[in-house]
Amino acid sequence: MARDEVIGFSDAHNARFAEIVHAVQSADAALAAAQAGMARALAAARELARDVAASSPAQVRARDMAERAVSSEIGAALHLSDRAVQRRMDAAAELTSDYPRTLAALESGRIHMGHVRVITDAGAILPAETRAVFETHALAQCEAQTPGRAKRAIEMLAQRLHPRSFTERHLDARERRGVSVSALGDGMSHLGIDAPTVLVEGAYDRATRMARALLDLRAQAAARVREARLSGREPDTADATLASDTRTTDQLRADLMADLLLTGNPGADAALPGDGPGTLGAIRAQIQVVVPALSLLGADEGAADLAGRSPIDADTARRLAGGNVEWRRILTDPADGRVLTSDRRLAPTDLRRWVQARDQHCRFPGCTTPAVRCEIDHVVDWAQGGPTAAGNLQALCQRHHSMKQFTGWRVSLLDDGQVSWTSPLGHTYTDHASPPVVFFTDEPEPPSSAPETDRSSPDHHDRRTRDDVDPPPWENSA
Repeated sequence: MARDEVIGFSDAHNARFAEIVHAVQSADAALAAAQAGMARALAAARELARDVAASSPAQVRARDMAERAVSSEIGAALHLSDRAVQRRMDAAAELTSDYPRTLAALESGRIHMGHVRVITDAGAILPAETRAVFETHALAQCEAQTPGRAKRAIEMLAQRLHPRSFTERHLDARERRGVSVSALGDGMSHLGIDAPTVLVEGAYDRATRMARALLDLRAQAAARVREARLSGREPDTADATLASDTRTTDQLRADLMADLLLTGNPGADAALPGDGPGTLGAIRAQIQVVVPALSLLGADEGAADLAGRSPIDADTARRLAGGNVEWRRILTDPADGRVLTSDRRLAPTDLRRWVQARDQHCRFPGCTTPAVRCEIDHVVDWAQGGPTAAGNLQALCQRHHSMKQFTGWRVSLLDDGQVSWTSPLGHTYTDHASPPVVFFTDEPEPPSSAPETDRSSPDHHDRRTRDDVDPPPWENSA
């Protein structure tokens, strides 16, 4: 790409830009401090209500009434409902008591409110005595990453610290799978499915790939229509119909899912009359799962990592690794025979998969687009002599790939897998490689009251028998 086509900033623009960035940073720090101050004030309000009710013989009722009185006063002053204020008082009290260092980090501007929500949401599943250990490691993640990037690692940490294994909890949770419908108005409704994560992510990925395939076919048809008209010929009717389609990716995704549910046919209206195997029908989901070796061996029932998304149970990870060819399986091992370079511009399959496994997501700081949905970018362009080699390749989503090409952002891939980006203002931002999420901590002993799994117990035998008779839904899925 010629450099004169790159969007540039003049010196005057850069000076103004620098002022704006400084103003945003200052306002952000003030906002974080104000949010921390609000949390402390709301927590104090709940503490006051409980102090008032402490001397009453009917403490439960008195506490409720006192909290209603306090929240109603604050709500009236802020033009908010008292119920909303009471919920915020409860959340603030939990934050100040269970996550004091997180609140201090927010107050000093080291993290954002988004980080706070990630920590408290993930920590909600943990018993109180485990939250101090959890907070220590979760806060370290938040101070180094955006909320979106930190979320995955923090969720994995919470799952590892839970006194019950992820597999046990998943067995219970999957029994609650179901479908819901809710009206949206204007003749629209929302259809929701609660199912195992691998199935939902796989369905979404397949619909996305189908939509993109239709967009590619539409672009090809539009090119043929233009060529026909330029040569004075009448365009093919099917090409003209397909080229006139103006649906967005999301609209196509919704239409395809409806087609598949209603007819079992992966078509999209009548735009593709000859659709069948080899076009949309041949597209399958692609999911990247990073499986700890101990989980594969059955020695660990902790969560495995659905890269870029959320944890999945170890049993599902073992089933996927066992040979279902519709899923991409990546077992990390320091000693492998991976392909590291190629003499062609396009990375061969083995090298592409290695880069996706290393990066796990788009390598622009803060982006969480999974690597399997990204483009493989040459850090130093192929046209400028950049090799098709692991040390010169990275996963970039389409948005950040285009930004790299057409703006003043510059990027370099360091030897340790880190990616260094330099902004048009000359500021440097480092994106760290994302190894599989593993935490080595001095984990507290589970509470004595926590249930332990006894493989000889009737309950355990009943669960295995139930699974054998009624296998998980993914066993019968494509």
